[in-house]
Amino acid sequence: MTSSQGPSAAVPASPGRPVPDAGAGSTVSDRNELPDRVWTVPNALSVLRLLGVPLFLWLLLGPEEDGWAVVVLMVSGVTDWADGKLARLLGQSSRLGALLDPAADRLYIVATLVAFVLRDVVPLWLVAVLVGRELVLGGMLVLLRRAGYPPLQVHYLGKAATFLLLYAFPLLLLASGGGGWSWVAPFAWALTIWGSALYVLAGLLYVVQVVGLLRAERAGASPAGTGPRPGP
Repeated sequence: MTSSQGPSAAVPASPGRPVPDAGAGSTVSDRNELPDRVWTVPNALSVLRLLGVPLFLWLLLGPEEDGWAVVVLMVSGVTDWADGKLARLLGQSSRLGALLDPAADRLYIVATLVAFVLRDVVPLWLVAVLVGRELVLGGMLVLLRRAGYPPLQVHYLGKAATFLLLYAFPLLLLASGGGGWSWVAPFAWALTIWGSALYVLAGLLYVVQVVGLLRAERAGASPAGTGPRPGP
């Protein structure tokens, strides 16, 4: 799901250096090595997803057209899959795409949680946990930037969690409307619980990686496989 158009690697900003993947330990290229493209099909799909966020919120909180809101979420999910697939097939990976794709995922998750709390679809504590996770990761990103490092590679658990949540949200919305869709509630909550647990776990792993990186920095050593930190 996230970062499907290119990696966001946990490395010093030094072009051409392979870096460890935060997910399974394989090496990936620095995001700075990706082409600096703007006008690509995958980027257009990512922008389309971003434009769908305010439309989605308006449908939920304005006319409360839940059916159309679900359609927007479904289209977002399809374009999320398609932009990464097309980026690989067409060779159109880009720095901009590596930023837009995870940004769109997070915006949809946060926007959905805010709307759901206002509509009493999910409890406030669940929103507090997931939004709190984003705030903590935002703080970690600030620390990385101050130390001269770009963001860490997106963990595969984070991708799986986003996948589960973006499938759970439409089902929760349908179940909350009652009628003939009430039977999906157990499946919706199962996906929500699993997705939320993985989302928090991925955040904890991110924090552990950042802390380890910064400790190594303070100790004057570099993590294995990253090489020495370049000078300013």
